[in-house]
Amino acid sequence: MDFNVYPYPSKRYVKYGINGMCATSNHLAAQAGLDILKKGGNAFDAAIAMATCLTVLEPQSNGIGGDAYAILTTKDGKMYGLNSTGCAPELISAQKVKDQGLDAMPKFGFTPVTVPGIPAAWAAINNKFGKLPLTDVMQPAITYANEGQAVSYKLSTSIKSYTKTLEKNVGKDGAFKFWHDTFMPDGRAPEPGEIFCNKGAGRTLELIANSNAEEFYKGEIADKIDAFSKEYGGYIRKSDLEKHEAMWVEPVSARYRGYDVWEIPPNGQGIVALMALNILNNFEPHQRDDIESIHREIEAIKIAFSDGQRYITDPRYMKVKTEDLISPAYGAERAKLIGKNAILPEPGILPRSGTVYMCAADGEGNMISYIQSNYMGFGSGLVVPGTGIQLQNRGNTFSLDENHDNYLLPGKRTYHTIIPGFLTKDGKPVGPFGVMGGFMQPQGHVQVIRNFVDCNMNPQACLDAPRWQWMKGMEVTFEQGFGDHILEALKAKGHEVRYEFVRDGFGRGQMIFRTEFGTLMGGTEPRCEGECATW
Repeated sequence: MDFNVYPYPSKRYVKYGINGMCATSNHLAAQAGLDILKKGGNAFDAAIAMATCLTVLEPQSNGIGGDAYAILTTKDGKMYGLNSTGCAPELISAQKVKDQGLDAMPKFGFTPVTVPGIPAAWAAINNKFGKLPLTDVMQPAITYANEGQAVSYKLSTSIKSYTKTLEKNVGKDGAFKFWHDTFMPDGRAPEPGEIFCNKGAGRTLELIANSNAEEFYKGEIADKIDAFSKEYGGYIRKSDLEKHEAMWVEPVSARYRGYDVWEIPPNGQGIVALMALNILNNFEPHQRDDIESIHREIEAIKIAFSDGQRYITDPRYMKVKTEDLISPAYGAERAKLIGKNAILPEPGILPRSGTVYMCAADGEGNMISYIQSNYMGFGSGLVVPGTGIQLQNRGNTFSLDENHDNYLLPGKRTYHTIIPGFLTKDGKPVGPFGVMGGFMQPQGHVQVIRNFVDCNMNPQACLDAPRWQWMKGMEVTFEQGFGDHILEALKAKGHEVRYEFVRDGFGRGQMIFRTEFGTLMGGTEPRCEGECATW
């Protein structure tokens, strides 16, 4: 296939390589991954190096106190899935939240905090597949934390913006003052180019590396999280951390025009992308800038989300079977709902979030699709004193309605937005892909896969292509790059359309695919400071 096609304006060309490739949203993290490959590590070591670096370099999107998923294939072609998402604390309940005078889960403070899964994910991947010791793989991140980074424009503006958000919603005292101490050590946000250190995170990363994450869940770090929570009326305890395990799971897939698209099963929302692709299988292939194609994609996403947000939760509590939701027969039945005009499913309003995605491949044939997140930006607004650990606010997605599948219960995992993707064909790995960004993620997965499979675009062109995002009801936002005639035609079909000029909300993706020659080709997101580093 000829992938040397660039239908959209771009300042980047698709990258090619032989011995390895690392792609993520920060150039320093991508280079750290490539350095690990050159030191004898494999793709899995490289992914951990990038992931740990990103907790330091891009804390506005992820952190040590967040959750993670991965899909990976080894050189023999075998596929594995990893779910390292944490449960709600045993002390919390929906009634206790309601007793606070709340009718929905909050975004800030201890109430939405769930057990962090990221450190366990690093340890699990390294234990099962790594070639180098965790101490070597995590050293670049430890160095950046202790010696500092030159602050990027995006990090500087994110700290300034989040400061205002915290002050407006919860103030800057009490438990929230430690966030300010960590990210505004001189009483102000660091400026672009200024050196910024996070030695608390450096110490935490060292403890994780030296103990294979045991200190985080059973030792000194667990004690600090426990003490912080108790002091400020939180629910999470050391006993919750001690129970956490990263789970190896079987990825699930949908066949799309000769390719198999793979996602992690619930509690993640990856099956939303699979349900949408199953629906779209019942129509002709996507055509670039075609009004009917875009209309059907929007409708398919809305229908898939209406199911996903109703049924996806901790699989132990799901009332329907995942295999039924992603079956071709169910996709064909749901496709009957798509007509000439827009329809109105009733899922919830879609918030935005902070997430980082990375992928890596090596010359031996190993490949990994990996994602980790705080959920919303910096997470709960809480940093465990002296540790640099931002506690995630993933529990915000729990429902307080006892009739909802995702009803808050102690020890339950909630609906998760972060999803790594993987593509295979004829049983052989093609490669990892992902588009981060809250509820944009399955929408991004559908759009980049349709670009690759239906429009024969190379990975960079797939990522350069302008995107749309369904928000709620009939509301759909579009990036610049879609012609006015397209928006007018969609408006005539009943869609409420508008341009969105801030690109962050449309996701940030990475892709690495293997070519027919056995080499690698990859692309990185033009909407962020990313890099696809190759060797």
